[in-house]
Amino acid sequence: MFHAVGLGLVMYLLWLVLSGHYTGLLLTLGAISCAFIVWIVHRMDAIDHESFPIHLSLRGTVFWPWLLWEIVKSNVDVAKIILDPRLPISPAVVQVPASQKTEFGRVIYANSITLTPGTMSVHMEDHTILVHALTRSGADGLLNDDEMDRRVCKLEGSC
Repeated sequence: MFHAVGLGLVMYLLWLVLSGHYTGLLLTLGAISCAFIVWIVHRMDAIDHESFPIHLSLRGTVFWPWLLWEIVKSNVDVAKIILDPRLPISPAVVQVPASQKTEFGRVIYANSITLTPGTMSVHMEDHTILVHALTRSGADGLLNDDEMDRRVCKLEGSC
């Protein structure tokens, strides 16, 4: 029930921010609409800790800014490679170990790798992720530096 209430509140707050209408009738209709949608999703038994991961909210306040900074740094690196007249790419496919305890944590890790320019998660099986990297140094960075893996574990709460 905690996830249902959280989902309803987040939907209503998002509706408030996006609509910009604050009259009594519209506020009431918005609340009714959000409650109706939460009721439908609850009846479908589709609300759980994975579909609405509210438990990751506090830990996410540290993880998401770090990931955004990593994305910016990788964008700069990829732009340098593209703008270099020699185009120094050396594509590599590597298997990266994923130490997360849940499948949800491994999916977050794989998506974080894909969001970082120059790398793309191709396949995930058990505790390994097959990653295509634009350069060999990018692939080695994933294999040798477990910072992203460690941070996703921390986000998941398994470290």
